[in-house]
Amino acid sequence: MVLFGGITLFGLIILLSASSVSGQYQFGDSLQLFRRQLVWAGLGSIIFVFLSQIDYRILRKFVPVLVAVSAILLVLVLIPGMGVNVNGSSRWLSIGPVIIQPAEIAKIALIIFTAHLLTLRERRMNRPDLTVRPVMLTFLVFAVLLALQPKLGTIVVLAFTLMVMMFIGGTKVRFLFPWVAGGSVGFVLAVLNSSYARERVEAFLDPMANQQGIAYQTIQSQVATANGGITGVGLGAGRAKYGFLPEVESDFIFANLAEETGLIGSTAVICFYALISWFGLRAAINAPDRFGMLLATGITSLIVSQAFLNIGVVLGVVPTTGVPLPFISAGGSSLVMMLAAAGLLTNVASRAKT
Repeated sequence: MVLFGGITLFGLIILLSASSVSGQYQFGDSLQLFRRQLVWAGLGSIIFVFLSQIDYRILRKFVPVLVAVSAILLVLVLIPGMGVNVNGSSRWLSIGPVIIQPAEIAKIALIIFTAHLLTLRERRMNRPDLTVRPVMLTFLVFAVLLALQPKLGTIVVLAFTLMVMMFIGGTKVRFLFPWVAGGSVGFVLAVLNSSYARERVEAFLDPMANQQGIAYQTIQSQVATANGGITGVGLGAGRAKYGFLPEVESDFIFANLAEETGLIGSTAVICFYALISWFGLRAAINAPDRFGMLLATGITSLIVSQAFLNIGVVLGVVPTTGVPLPFISAGGSSLVMMLAAAGLLTNVASRAKT
């Protein structure tokens, strides 16, 4: 609880600085985005406490509902008038005054579904038609819906997470390989057929040729990171947020963090995620049952892979993906679902075998 509370609090502090300029520009209030995130953090904290206390195995009863609701929400996002389109992407759903991102809910739903299925068929792990196939077919349905948003970064994170869960669950590599190979080919074809994704890959391969276009964010994020040096320029003193780096409070918040807290602050955040990895690994190893072990494995893989993919984007070592930094980036859906996942992980850890 201290670990997740600490990184959430640190994230709120960084967001307070990163969002001040954009908040003033968009709403005439430099604290607007921070206050909104604070409300989501409060809601997420309540859900964290609740999910850390219940018997996590009860979630198995609601797997069909979780999967169905997640899929329906992803479909609703694509319906004009219901989905909120921003910069050509339809990733948000407006429910009254609240805007949510269904992709964040889908991540947790798929992890719970996979943990449940692999637990249910523990003695049939040598039957890929009963284990790997249903997991991957369900994933493919979600992947198609996510690709239509488009949300390719989430597809990559989910694919990695589910593969790790199946491998740890006892699936032989030879059963996974055809899906990995086929999925990789399909993903490449999807990128090539999407001008949105293709431009991002081209910008990654030759950023200077696109420095005033789609590579602008990546270049500016690297400038901000380098500007931080060892100790940073100080909280609130960063320049990237003054219009130089778009989305600095969300997908590129690590750049603002690096600029204002330097290598010291950046390393501290990376250590946070390393500690989460260790905490999750220990929770999985000492889980009282197979479902708990797989649930802890999936949640840990999700958080850590998403964190390092986001950081990789900021540093320019992977193409821009639009994946938020867990517990730190602005975004209510992401923060609430990450805290929900953290609550489940804490739950499994608290029931460790003695």
